[in-house]
Amino acid sequence: MSVKLFYSELKVMDVLWKLGDRTAKQISDILKEEIGWNMNTTYTVIKKCIAKGAIRRSEPNFLCHALLSKGEVQAAETEELIGKLFDGSPDLLFASLLNSQKLSGEQLERLRQIIADAEQGAQS
Repeated sequence: MSVKLFYSELKVMDVLWKLGDRTAKQISDILKEEIGWNMNTTYTVIKKCIAKGAIRRSEPNFLCHALLSKGEVQAAETEELIGKLFDGSPDLLFASLLNSQKLSGEQLERLRQIIADAEQGAQS
């Protein structure tokens, strides 16, 4: 994925990821309620997402459809973060997470399971 989405664009995308296709007006109403954006702000951000190829617009009613999945965006953002801040090393990111966050026993157990699943996948 070569599309770089900014925070405001991710807010619009998040509405589509959570709720599916919505009109620009519906997205505007949701973001007005959630974060106080006015209609012009929302429409401007939607148009930027369209220009970047993240959203497809169709008629009637300026219907918006996400062209990128949340997983695709998360993977690209994670890769960029690892490259920029951790010298391309996922284990340094993981170590930073463990050292900088107070994780509950439940969270640590989920991480252990994720690691076990990754090890099993690597052996297949």
